[in-house]
Amino acid sequence: MAENKKRSKTASLYHERHYFRAGYRRIVGLDESGRGPLAGPVAAAAVALPLERADLAKALRGIRDSKHMTAAQRERRSDKIKDVAIVWGIGQSSVEEIDRLGIVTATKTAMQRALDMALDGSGFLPDCLFLDYLPWPERSDIPQLSIVDGDKHSLTIACASVLAKVWRDQYMRNLDGQYAGYGFTQNKGYGTPAHLKALRQSGPCAAHRQTFRPVSEFAQNRSD
Repeated sequence: MAENKKRSKTASLYHERHYFRAGYRRIVGLDESGRGPLAGPVAAAAVALPLERADLAKALRGIRDSKHMTAAQRERRSDKIKDVAIVWGIGQSSVEEIDRLGIVTATKTAMQRALDMALDGSGFLPDCLFLDYLPWPERSDIPQLSIVDGDKHSLTIACASVLAKVWRDQYMRNLDGQYAGYGFTQNKGYGTPAHLKALRQSGPCAAHRQTFRPVSEFAQNRSD
């Protein structure tokens, strides 16, 4: 019974309720997926929830840090998030942008694109941003709350984490069809032992982040 309760745990609305009572009614949560992998884009999602709904936690039951959900749970709940959200959007930065800009700037670029998609044509203007730890001084025009482990402690951020993760996982599955042999469907671009073995044997492909170690080292070794 305790294990079932643990699995069904839903991220908190504590911060959202606190800010709502303080007058912030249009809160957008942002989170990213894929900062650490050796291959593929970094993705971000932006979500605004109807905080006035008394049954909001019930409507989004089971949504929490995407890393603590199974792939099937994330897939099932992603459509529910889109149905419940006032606005939502997804953005990404390509491998080329990651190599050119660096991962932090590329992540913020993906966040901006997600926010742009969420707001495009909606008439919705956020009065606060909830971020999962990463500060965003470039958008200092909007009040922000940066929460450590935000995808665990804010339902709005958790919803963004699920949408970003689902989108990026599907992208990596598609890449697996283009670049066979690296196991992108299984490893999602992360440096698993099997992925590193493939890199050692075949070298990096166009989907790899050339500035990331050990991709750059494998590329250098093959050119020597």
